[in-house]
Amino acid sequence: MRILFMGSSEASATSLRAILRNPQLKVIGVVTQPDRPSGRNRKLTPCPCKAFAQERKLPDIFSPEKINTPESLEKIRSLKPDVIAVVAYGQFLCKELLAIPPLGCVNGHFSLLPKYRGASPVQTAIIAGEHVTGVTIMQMGEGLDTGDMLTKVEVEIGRMNYEQLHDALAEAGAKLLAETLPMLDAGEITPQPQDDS
Repeated sequence: MRILFMGSSEASATSLRAILRNPQLKVIGVVTQPDRPSGRNRKLTPCPCKAFAQERKLPDIFSPEKINTPESLEKIRSLKPDVIAVVAYGQFLCKELLAIPPLGCVNGHFSLLPKYRGASPVQTAIIAGEHVTGVTIMQMGEGLDTGDMLTKVEVEIGRMNYEQLHDALAEAGAKLLAETLPMLDAGEITPQPQDDS
């Protein structure tokens, strides 16, 4: 299974690491956010996911300023991915991009969808006083976190603060993503539509 991975954060690197552990999964490229100025000297610095991909000497690492340009789409088409796996990438994917891989684009979202769609699901779950949250692996649609759900894993919040919960979700989500992708490839998953109400 040929995977193009898209991500930027430390959580993205955790998922990429889990995918690389599975011999059924072949990472053919990594797309991240561009390098940004960091630190006192404002030195251009790669995001955690790109730094990890470079450290592992993965092929075809690229960081376009805008992912939906004709040049980026052509680059992605040329790689011929079976699926695009996305974790905390940070840009919307256009309809044309979503249609490139035969198995679609799959996202690891840090909530038990359809609850807490959007950019801050971990904080929102804590603020709402939830006892349990989790990670949903979902097929990406055109809306914000609106695609069909593939698999889920629950994580008890307990007394964890944001950072602790985020790290726990990153680990649980990485494991789930690496398990879900081969199942998707084998046709062993029945996607479940979200309740949009």
